[in-house]
Amino acid sequence: MSDTASTHTARHSDGKRSHDDHSPLERKMSQAARERHDADIPSGIGYVLNEEDSADVEKGTTTTDEENDPNIVWWDNEDDPENPYNWSTTRKVLNCGCVSFQTFISPLASSIFAPGVPLVLQEFNSTSPEIATFVVSVYLLGFAAGPIVLAPLSEIYGRVPVYHACSVGFVAFQIACALAPSLNSLIAFRFLAGLFGVAPVTNGGGTIADMIPQKHRGTVLAVYSVGPLLGPIVGPIAGGFLSDAKGWRWNFWVLAIVGGFITIVMLFVMRESFAPVILQRKTEKLRKETNNELLRSKLDIGLSPSDFFKRSAIRPAKLFIFSPVVSITALYTSLTYGYLYIQFTTMTEVFQGQYGFSTNLVGLSFIGLGVGSLIGVFLYSTTSDKYTARKAAEADKIAEETGTEKKGMKPEYRLPLLPVGAVLLPIGLFIYGWPTQYKVHWIVPIIGTGLTGIGNILVFFSIQTYLVDAFTVYAASALASNTVIRSIAGGLLPLAGLRLYERLGYGWGNSLLAFIAILFLPVAYVILKYGETLREKYAIKNL
Repeated sequence: MSDTASTHTARHSDGKRSHDDHSPLERKMSQAARERHDADIPSGIGYVLNEEDSADVEKGTTTTDEENDPNIVWWDNEDDPENPYNWSTTRKVLNCGCVSFQTFISPLASSIFAPGVPLVLQEFNSTSPEIATFVVSVYLLGFAAGPIVLAPLSEIYGRVPVYHACSVGFVAFQIACALAPSLNSLIAFRFLAGLFGVAPVTNGGGTIADMIPQKHRGTVLAVYSVGPLLGPIVGPIAGGFLSDAKGWRWNFWVLAIVGGFITIVMLFVMRESFAPVILQRKTEKLRKETNNELLRSKLDIGLSPSDFFKRSAIRPAKLFIFSPVVSITALYTSLTYGYLYIQFTTMTEVFQGQYGFSTNLVGLSFIGLGVGSLIGVFLYSTTSDKYTARKAAEADKIAEETGTEKKGMKPEYRLPLLPVGAVLLPIGLFIYGWPTQYKVHWIVPIIGTGLTGIGNILVFFSIQTYLVDAFTVYAASALASNTVIRSIAGGLLPLAGLRLYERLGYGWGNSLLAFIAILFLPVAYVILKYGETLREKYAIKNL
């Protein structure tokens, strides 16, 4: 064996020490070894290599003499610069910044041309309210299809190739939308743009987790999460003025220009952060240098790409089917998300028809949703961590006094604001609907949309953080299941929006939506009260 390989094996024990020093949570994450890691789980914590090796993974050990095996390829030492955790701050900022910017642009594209839809229908001689809605919401059907494919691909071939390929596809289909010769082609191109655009939303959390240690990850993820929240709100505001000044096609030209810019930047600054791929490349290099075909990455679990893809692709569906917590939260999130996009796709028609807003001003009607969303983010971010820490401390104190086992932080501690959001949602719909029906000053329905914005964010954040805490190693699959279901709802429910208002009016139309939301109110309380029981009774194993 060459000096390079000898040096590698001599340093293996140092690298192993780095692995064993991980926190209990990170050691727990290694339970996912046999399936690799989900998209938002740190990829560098180490795998066991086969069924027998998994005996003591919760303790951070294995039953084999793995650390003395000269054919196992691992980090050279705990300071190995190839390990993404050891990258410079500059490189981490550049990588996280690119992904976060993409995560802002992609959701923005979902709604930016909503104010220009009347111009689209006029150009293509269509009067169908369903088409007016679908041409906006079809983008979300692409969002629904993407995660099932892109998350496994990023774990087989790496994050960066998926980002680059999808960035090029996103830009290409924005150009296609700008040049669309017919309404049908525009709808098809919008779907494909969403399919490619969902990559940073699907895999961005994984990229951050690959590089940022857990104790610092919350802040970075908070910044990353701003994009998906503000993108759909900022889009219509900018799109209204752009459609009026340059026409609806320029919305897509702007997206193509901005997307093309970040694509070029990513080509120069992005580095692969997924540890299994990095170590596999290192292993292949060492095999060529040493002619030792027995070398294998410590993170190689022996699955072929097709087998791994199949397992990863069906895991979100299995969670949805067999875990009541996942299915209930997915269905409830889909209701609130569908309502959000009903508003996105109908507000242009509502404020132009009822209040006479021009194309350039109608985008400003979305400010209520934007302000409400920001208030929701502020409320949740300033209270959630403090509340969970306080409840965990109280529970530990009681356990200490009674001599029972300390359980620490429960995922259910993330849920106290869920009922608040569930109540605000129907209240906002009532305030949005009836003042619009009687043409009360436009500020009143905008305040109503602000309340629905707060409600949506509180529901969304509560459920998202709950799923992450509840499913740890399979958090990405639980989130993927939630994303797929809510994106389908966001793509299809709006098709009924304008027709609903046409038949029932704005008052009773929004009241019907509010009554349905009220019927779902018990769901929030059921999850809050019985979530732990459901999790433990229907625990999913061997995914």
